[in-house]
Amino acid sequence: MQVDCLYEDAELFVLNKPSGLLMHRGWGVAEVALVDFARERTENGAAHPIQRLDRGASGAVVFAKSAEMARLMSELASAGHYRKEYLALVRGEFASSLDINYPISRQEDGPKVDSRTLVDPVAIAATEPRHVSLVLAKPLTGRLHQIRRHLKHVHYPLIGDVRYGQGSLNRAFRERYQLMRLGLHAYRWSLQHPLSRSTIGGTVPLPDDFAEPLQLMGFSPDAR
Repeated sequence: MQVDCLYEDAELFVLNKPSGLLMHRGWGVAEVALVDFARERTENGAAHPIQRLDRGASGAVVFAKSAEMARLMSELASAGHYRKEYLALVRGEFASSLDINYPISRQEDGPKVDSRTLVDPVAIAATEPRHVSLVLAKPLTGRLHQIRRHLKHVHYPLIGDVRYGQGSLNRAFRERYQLMRLGLHAYRWSLQHPLSRSTIGGTVPLPDDFAEPLQLMGFSPDAR
């Protein structure tokens, strides 16, 4: 499995996580995880992820090269200086922007806390057996499965989501459009650098295992 580096400097780096790769081996059964690739990039094997990405999702994951940088970056993230935008494939015709302000837990069975996600429409495709939409999701907080849970809450569950989505619809999209993964990709990232305080960021191209099914569904390659 190839894991590309999207950005690197003396304090941090950004990896492009493929769908299906765990962040940590302790989160599931796997011989290798993203942190293994991350640790190979540092002289002392230290790599600290700033927030996380679900196994089925793909895209940008930011790592700090030291515990001190991880602390500073986490503080900046809590203050709103670290943002990621996700392309998400959802059930139904999503035609207008939503501000989803709905409390969810940080961890399984934990107390509910304030959680907010902004969602904007990108495109709609006349697929079978249901129309689907491509949306841009911008989480303003970082809770467990936040985008997936928020989109389910407003009745636009992610296609390919075996936990919060619809099983029969997921199977139909696997068979008709060869979507074998979660329809979620961390497409754009930006953050305030912990030392220079300048803003850095970039976009992450859609991987083939997401881009090709989207084209089969009728979405334009430029629909993002």
